[in-house]
Amino acid sequence: MSGELLLVGSIPVETAEQAFRQVGAPLGQWLAYMPDGEVGLRSYWIDGLAYRVLNGHPEIETIKRPAPDEDGVEWWKPRGRHDEFAFRVKPGVKKVRFGDPGWRLGYTRDAVNSYAIFRALKQEGVIPAHVRFQVCLPLSYSAVTYFFPEPGDVEKVIPGITAAFRAEIAKLVEHIPPQDLAIQWDLAIEHRLIENEMAEDPKAGAREAERVMAPAAEIPIPDAVALGHHACFGTLNGWPSRQPASLDGAVLLLNAAIAASNRRVDFLHIPTLGSTEDSFFAPLKDLKTNGARTYIGAIHHLHGARGLKPQLEAVRKYLPKFGLAAPCGWGRAPERPGRLLSEQDGKIANPVEIIVRDHRAATDALREVVGS
Repeated sequence: MSGELLLVGSIPVETAEQAFRQVGAPLGQWLAYMPDGEVGLRSYWIDGLAYRVLNGHPEIETIKRPAPDEDGVEWWKPRGRHDEFAFRVKPGVKKVRFGDPGWRLGYTRDAVNSYAIFRALKQEGVIPAHVRFQVCLPLSYSAVTYFFPEPGDVEKVIPGITAAFRAEIAKLVEHIPPQDLAIQWDLAIEHRLIENEMAEDPKAGAREAERVMAPAAEIPIPDAVALGHHACFGTLNGWPSRQPASLDGAVLLLNAAIAASNRRVDFLHIPTLGSTEDSFFAPLKDLKTNGARTYIGAIHHLHGARGLKPQLEAVRKYLPKFGLAAPCGWGRAPERPGRLLSEQDGKIANPVEIIVRDHRAATDALREVVGS
């Protein structure tokens, strides 16, 4: 049965072809969508955007960058939240603008190149015919919020970055057949902003969710393209970067995402921790999927002796049908799958082999609990 599994993005490989052959091929029968592994400058998610787009922009000043390596050679990947790029909008600039529409952010260029490989491997039969090519993009607040610490600067960048993403999507569907394409909005920072507001005022979450998801309403995506939204607890300071008491924030975020999309949403992703408590999962009763398939990010190391089955049983109280995923991508720390998924083996095996093995095993557990 296709569509039981979702890969949320990054994979610890160096090329798109490796991602497609080593992960897409063995898991293809369970996938509806296949990403290219977020290789190259996307391997550290939005840090590649900071490095290749924000750094050096004529309306933006770089005030901090990741520390050089041990030999003093420049480096762009952060060692943690403390080591991120930081920028300020230059004095007198009221709205940061991005030129070269459709290509400036680099996502379209990467996607078009990866899709050529994807299409060839489909023709070879390596990737099943039903699988769509998945492009993962940070929505506007995820793309820029943490890079601009000075008050008011984020508001000067959001309109321009939203326009740039709108142009990237338009260019994508010029070069990739819409019926073979899936767009996933990555919403890690939107998710955190909602939970930050809820910590100050429990009633403020819905209002903040509507605010941070507003850019999605300004970026039309053709109906023929599959559309999904990925909530996330973050990974930069180690997974999970935070451990909320419940899925309240995720549900508020995804309900707002559904409303802002102005069209059918095909899939939603919700991360989990190790909890099997009703109090953690109870917010799922308020999730308004509107027909979207929900994937639970439960393939991780935090489960007890019975593995992920108790958590699936807890989820099923609120969702009769759902698929499975990891809580986030694996590409930002290639050794992490070995620690998170396979500590019981006594050694860290090839991380890609572990990812494939544990996703396959997860489909067995899903069938036992949910059925086929």
